[in-house]
Amino acid sequence: MREASLQRNTKETRISVAVNLDGTGQYNISTGIGFLDHMLEQLSRHSLIDISVQADGDTHIDYHHTVEDSALALGEAVSQALGDRKGVTRYGEATIPMDETLTRVALDLSNRPYLVWRVAFSRDKLGTFDTELFKEWFQAFAQMSGATLHVETLYGENNHHIAESSFKALARALRRAVEIDPRKADAVPSTKGVLGGSL
Repeated sequence: MREASLQRNTKETRISVAVNLDGTGQYNISTGIGFLDHMLEQLSRHSLIDISVQADGDTHIDYHHTVEDSALALGEAVSQALGDRKGVTRYGEATIPMDETLTRVALDLSNRPYLVWRVAFSRDKLGTFDTELFKEWFQAFAQMSGATLHVETLYGENNHHIAESSFKALARALRRAVEIDPRKADAVPSTKGVLGGSL
């Protein structure tokens, strides 16, 4: 089983994360931020990755530290669970409709983190959640998971749908990318023989 667990403790947040890439989409999420919990539950359910995230952050100030640090921790756990990335399909893509909204995610588990973010919101907040923090979450997740990640809302009006379709599209793309390719389960999917930007 490809699993990892870790803790990230700072003066701003205390976070425990566990993942099982070969799970069934079971989740145990508690960040103190209801909307973030909802998005991470969607990520687990639709990727089939078992995810546990327990976070205690300085949400009395704002949500920024908890949002970013939870993504850093989750991304690092995914990277650890991938190990040397041998046998993974590596690439994943999903286009997800949610009512009037359509969002596409393409990713490469290249170990060369990069984010292209073409997602726009018409409101500054969803409830008490700052919509600018969605980009921060995806940036931090891409950085620590070692993913080249492209997220684009092709069209949409409802801000909740735009956010949720982004996480669901990431989930489905990630589900594909982490799968073991039975034809090359013993090899790193790169002509270099290693995934990463340093070689």
